[in-house]
Amino acid sequence: MSCQTGRVTGVDAVSIITTKRDGGELSDEQIDWVVDGFTRGAVADEQMSALAMAIVWRGMTRRETARWTAAMIASGRRMDFTDLPRPTVDKHSTGGVGDKITLPLAPLVAACGAAVPQLSGRGLGHTGGTLDKLESIPGWRADVDVPRMREILADPAIGAVVCAAGADLAPADKRLYALRDVTGTVESIPLIASSIMSKKIAEGTGALVLDVKVGSGAFMKDHGAARELATTMVELGTDAGVRTVALLTAMDTPLGRTAGNALEVAESVEVLAGGGPADVVELTLALAREMVALAGLDIDPADALADGRAMDHWRAMVRAQGGDPDAPLPRARHTETIRAERDGVLTRMDAMGVGIAAWRLGAGRARQGDPVQFGAGIEMHAKPGDPVRAGQPLLTLHTDTPDALPGAVAALADSLAIGAAAPAGGAPLILDRIGS
Repeated sequence: MSCQTGRVTGVDAVSIITTKRDGGELSDEQIDWVVDGFTRGAVADEQMSALAMAIVWRGMTRRETARWTAAMIASGRRMDFTDLPRPTVDKHSTGGVGDKITLPLAPLVAACGAAVPQLSGRGLGHTGGTLDKLESIPGWRADVDVPRMREILADPAIGAVVCAAGADLAPADKRLYALRDVTGTVESIPLIASSIMSKKIAEGTGALVLDVKVGSGAFMKDHGAARELATTMVELGTDAGVRTVALLTAMDTPLGRTAGNALEVAESVEVLAGGGPADVVELTLALAREMVALAGLDIDPADALADGRAMDHWRAMVRAQGGDPDAPLPRARHTETIRAERDGVLTRMDAMGVGIAAWRLGAGRARQGDPVQFGAGIEMHAKPGDPVRAGQPLLTLHTDTPDALPGAVAALADSLAIGAAAPAGGAPLILDRIGS
């Protein structure tokens, strides 16, 4: 092996692991080789686990992260929608509690004239999954093949599709993510960023808006770390030719007034009908404006929301994937109400506590592949800053399994606080913006 400017030319698993372990910079050839070898099974799981841990400790340069992302994309198919008659733009959220924004956002942006190819996932732990929410609509299907995607995106009456990513889209990421999850190597900004962006770039969108959540109910608890992640992802998108912008948004309190699959669908429909919680409307419009601008369209999404065009696209989008937008949504068989213990102002509703409670009620899953209860979840009758009276309902818990109620109530025990007055100056929903 020879060394030049800190790079080692050895292309074998042990050399690559030790290079990164010792703080060296991996060459393009080394990155391409190890990602390809891991995808084919030539690099063993224990070797990739060791490399992932070395990356957690030593980090990656911008060049390394960009090359790692490109290698993940090259492990599978890259979709291409450049021949569509409308510009493509997508949104990705890093996940939070009550984060149903994709549901009103995708049809809204489609109503503005863009095509929205939204590849989404299912929930795990305290954060909900977009596909789980939509699957609570009777008949709706998450699996859409590429030819059908193209038809839906090209149809001016629809223009948006929300579906599961195919197995051939960045397959190296799927393998690596499963490995990181069980080896304590999730918390690495280069690996998180490349995982997200490899799939988003591979899906073939021309522009991308990132919603990076910050706070107790988000994966990123710290503003500085969230900003670093957002910056890294914007750089990766830009370097790959995808126009990319990120918003940092608050996730100390749940979004909206519901957490749970069918409950969040109903709330999203309220937004599309011109109502809904102010924070959901605010964030939906903020992200829509960024998406429309990146797509080069001169239109205010607020107009498309107000005049019913977004609702028309929602109904067409649901039908295009087999769903019935008029069908009753699932309802849980059991409920329990948590009430205010005294008069005052609700000063705190912790997003993590609400998310864990909703998960325990059956709205989420502990392991990939577990079933979810579509009607389970939590309704929030008050939010921080609202005055409350003793005995007033604060939360209603919904579940099909009453044995889950005590555990959900326990998760909420320290999540609510009532004070004499609201804190001065409420925290903003949108904390920062990164990108040109």
